[in-house]
This record gives sequence, C-alpha cells and structure tokens, in this order.
Amino acid sequence: MSIVLMADRRVAAVPVRECGEPLVDVRAHGALRVDPRRQDAAGAFAHLRPGVLHRLLHAQSLLPDGLRLLYVEGYRPPALQRRYFDEYSDVLGRDNPDWPPSRVREAASRYVSPPEMAPHGAGAAVDLTLMSADGRELDLGTRLNADPEESEGACYTSATNISSEARANRDILAGTLSEAGLVNYATEWWHWSWGDRYWALQTNNPTAPYGPTGLDR
Repeated sequence: MSIVLMADRRVAAVPVRECGEPLVDVRAHGALRVDPRRQDAAGAFAHLRPGVLHRLLHAQSLLPDGLRLLYVEGYRPPALQRRYFDEYSDVLGRDNPDWPPSRVREAASRYVSPPEMAPHGAGAAVDLTLMSADGRELDLGTRLNADPEESEGACYTSATNISSEARANRDILAGTLSEAGLVNYATEWWHWSWGDRYWALQTNNPTAPYGPTGLDR
C-alpha cells in the first residue's frame, strides 16, 4: 500500500473551512497524562482543538484495563514547525547532494510536515504513546519521534522490523485511536490527527474544519 505524504499536492488541495474552535489546554481537563519532554515556555505543546481532545478521551476509554494514553505534543507554533522542517531538510540535502529540491521536500515530509499544511500547526494533531497504570512507557518499537534514518524505517506504523510485543502495542494504540475517529500518518506510529487537511483527504471529507491557528485566537 502506497503512503500519501504530507507534501502530496492532494493534501494541499483540500480546502479549509475554519470552524473557529479555540485551542484548549489538555492539562486543564486532567484526564490525560501529559509528558513534559516537548514542553515549551508558553505551554503550546499541551494545546489541542476541543474536537481532537474529545476524541482522545474517547480513545482512552476504549483501552484495555491497565493502559493509558501518554500525551507528548499537540499544537506547534508556525516558527517551530518551520525550524524543524528546515533543519531536517538541510540534513537530507547535505547527505544526498544529488537530490533536487522537490525530492528533498518530499523526503522531509516523511518526518516533518511542510509548515503551510502541518496538522500540528492547526491544533489538529497529537504525538502520543501508551503507558501502564503505574507510569511505565510501553515498548512500541522505536523512541517517539525517531526519524526514518535513525530507526531504519521502524518508525513506519506498519514496519515489520520490530518485536512482537511492540507490534501488539502498536495495534492496541491504532485500534483505539482509529475507532475514536483519528487518522494516523503512516510514517510515524505516534502521530494521529482529526480535522486537518490530511485527515480530510484520508476520510474523503470535502473540507477540513481546522486550519493554521494560534494560542491568541
């Protein structure tokens, strides 16, 4: 099965009909465990659109006894998204000097979305994993945010070069989040979204309710 990447023109072609939902701080709700590894001074990482948070809470309720979601990062300001994309693109361009800019951009989008269409910048995406009731992070095959080069492709959701335990845990995570209505970016087992352009394309919705947003809206 071919993977539609964020750089695909079909993603950019999806129109946005912004619904106007403000970002909300998931920490205020208290039901999700929030990991501090992506914490920033403004607390942007802990914000999502309400529609996404509602579905995450539903997904958590579907998990087997003894398991919980571990929230790592949601909203990402445009400048930070641009920095991540440019830094990774620079690495790929340096390591592959024969690649034209279009190929660098496509390859970079396996791991970091182009800023103009990034689900994180719309408050529509979340990076997360699974944890046990006693706070132990489960094995899902790679560290969260491992890039394709580092992980030898094991970061891809359907990768086969992971243990049976990691595969079982990925299946649990994917099953509950999919049932709650979120969609996965297939190059990153930890990345799930709802309401953004990529979600709209993957679910055959004609428009996306969430476009780029900010904490001040």
